[in-house]
Amino acid sequence: MKLLPWQLQQWKQLYDYKKQSRVPQALLINGTKGIGKLNLAEQFAFSLLCVHPSSNGLNCGNCKSCMLLKAESHPDLIKIYPEEPGKIITIGQIRHLLNQLNLKPQFNNYRVVIIHPAEQLNNSANNAFLKFLEEPTERTILILVSNDYSNIPATIISRCQKITLTKPDKDTTIGWLRSQNPKLSVTNAEIIQQINQGSPFKSLDFDKNQMIFLRKECFDDWTQVSKQLQNPSVIAEKWQKIEGLQLLEWIASWIIDVVKCKHQINTTSLNNPDFEKQLVDTAQKIKLPEAFKVYDLILISKERIVTQLNKQSILEEILIGWHRINQIIN
Repeated sequence: MKLLPWQLQQWKQLYDYKKQSRVPQALLINGTKGIGKLNLAEQFAFSLLCVHPSSNGLNCGNCKSCMLLKAESHPDLIKIYPEEPGKIITIGQIRHLLNQLNLKPQFNNYRVVIIHPAEQLNNSANNAFLKFLEEPTERTILILVSNDYSNIPATIISRCQKITLTKPDKDTTIGWLRSQNPKLSVTNAEIIQQINQGSPFKSLDFDKNQMIFLRKECFDDWTQVSKQLQNPSVIAEKWQKIEGLQLLEWIASWIIDVVKCKHQINTTSLNNPDFEKQLVDTAQKIKLPEAFKVYDLILISKERIVTQLNKQSILEEILIGWHRINQIIN
């Protein structure tokens, strides 16, 4: 595991805790999604569990502990995630964790628990977890990883040492993306990082899954609907196979860019610079109050689309709204 280039300052802070034998029993690593918070948490866990860490504090990769960590079988590293993506972390999971923590660590170093994302703990789980934070067991380090700690109870936050990660600058993200894929051009790397609002890992997944082509196809569909050249119901059915939240994020960014173009904001600030010509053209024809209505519907739909509601119906409602406001104007 490598330390990410934009996390050097935070790593120094963590390593200083270890060097000074002041490792906090509870850490909260916070920041927006896709910037490598979990990577930093795991890096620190590996360092704490390694028998022979290197001079910069990183784990050696060769000792018995490191071998177990590589095999994901180290008994003193416990990871708690939702049982299904997007679901809560349950009281049952925390009770099971607390039973494990009643036992002493199996090795001579620390025992590390990583909970991610911490804001997914439900109320009962939070209450049970708080009791442990008030009376932590020997040599146990808790690392909470959060995309939004405003949803974590203040009673838990107050017992944690907080470390906040921020997005790297544009050049750092582009350089890192191209180090992961040397075939990626500077132009495409720039577009991808801008589409994903500077999030390195979202950008990396976007590139690996070649999402730039799917996004272009969806934008063409969206444009066809606005020009009255395609039926919203047909496009909604076509889009069923695409991950819902990803689609809604794309559509929201297109509308935001249309608003920017309508206000003649510098187009270098567009989220979708490769679609500039089409966005400017749409902005000239659209009425902003109507566009905002569709945007508000998208925000509501972000919550609905992860439920059991019919995904095709949700997408169809948005597309019909977009079709209708363009129909009025045309």
